[in-house]
Amino acid sequence: MTWSESEIAALVEPDRVHRKAYVDPEIFDLEMERIFERLWIYIGHESQVKEPGDYYLARVGRQPMMMTRDWNGEINVLYNRCPHRGAQICSARKGNAGKLFRCSYHAWMFELDGRLDSVPGAKGYEGTRFDPNDPAFHLRKAPRADNYRGFWFASLAEDGPDLKTHLGRAGLALDQLVDRSPDGEIEVVGDCFHMIQQSNWKLFLENQIDASHPGATHESTGAAARSVENEMKKDGEDPPMSYGFLSDFVRHGIDGWDKFGTTGLPQGHCTLEGYMGLRPDDPDTNEYVERMYASYGEDKAEEILGVDLHHVLLYPCNSVQPPLQQLRTIRPLSPNRTLSEIWHFRLKGAPEAIYQRSLAYYYLVNSPSTMVNADDLFNWWKCQHGLESNATEWVSFHRNAGQDSEENGIMYSAPSSMSELPMRSMMHAWRDYMTANGAGA
Repeated sequence: MTWSESEIAALVEPDRVHRKAYVDPEIFDLEMERIFERLWIYIGHESQVKEPGDYYLARVGRQPMMMTRDWNGEINVLYNRCPHRGAQICSARKGNAGKLFRCSYHAWMFELDGRLDSVPGAKGYEGTRFDPNDPAFHLRKAPRADNYRGFWFASLAEDGPDLKTHLGRAGLALDQLVDRSPDGEIEVVGDCFHMIQQSNWKLFLENQIDASHPGATHESTGAAARSVENEMKKDGEDPPMSYGFLSDFVRHGIDGWDKFGTTGLPQGHCTLEGYMGLRPDDPDTNEYVERMYASYGEDKAEEILGVDLHHVLLYPCNSVQPPLQQLRTIRPLSPNRTLSEIWHFRLKGAPEAIYQRSLAYYYLVNSPSTMVNADDLFNWWKCQHGLESNATEWVSFHRNAGQDSEENGIMYSAPSSMSELPMRSMMHAWRDYMTANGAGA
């Protein structure tokens, strides 16, 4: 079928969403066109291309792109496609091209900012419509590319709100990642974790701020960690803080997650607040706080450290955890396949112990091998298979529907509720982006 805008809009109701939003191939193609090839999509951090010639590859919707640093120190976002016969310029996920990009097929050479440098057998083009000064024969730049505090995004639409406007209040997530560094700088550490999720991209976003799932989905993982903690205590040992990252899943029980508030922001962004305290009274934390005081002054440092954000979703593709220096991005591949990248950042100027603490969370909770990720991936796979069946046509987002509040354009979950507000908020934004209501958004 060919979907009309009214038919797409009818897939989203105030408290439920039709399953075809997750499984229909035509809907997926429209998502690529109207969301992922129109909105601001995350490419990478400036620290991933530190030197001239460095590049990093990323997908924007269905388009192969690359982030490069040129000899002027500027960062460019280019299509990874030679204008001659279409070969991709770079195939390794990251690397350094040297002084010029070279197409391996016919040796066309390009400057690091995408301009055509030279072609072999140039005389053969005399008297033709080939013009080396024509941008059509250069590596094409993304229509729009910009960064917010070193985080680079691209939009394949010529018009629309600028990056800062699109991020809105959710930009605080990226502010937090940077400002929590005593030196005011961060850097990507190593490479990222890559995973292919056998599920629709929207299931990933919903899960990140679903306050009702951790105590159920991760119950066995949390129970195993708590058992180890108890055994260590019996032996007179203090369990490492990192074990608490896992035992927290059962410490609150299944219903005890109602104390963690969520919000729905404009443009589809969402937040989860109050999940865990990462400021214990221990020497490592106290040293970190003293360095923050020295850099920012006590009042400003407390303002930064006092921000209550555990998860922030930057719609449509990022999940940011500022207290743990983690950033995840998703690249949808098909209705039931999604590539996820999980990045970890170092806070420059912070004690090594603070880095190691967040690295422990990175490995224990977010890595492909952790039990936590296995729990989630299995459930998303089961959800995808269930949604492909004809058992029922609707996905329920009824929890606390109609009970949330709005203030200054922000939706707040009902108190003590585990509200499904974020799912409703994101799907309402999805509907607007997919129809005329979201034109130019």
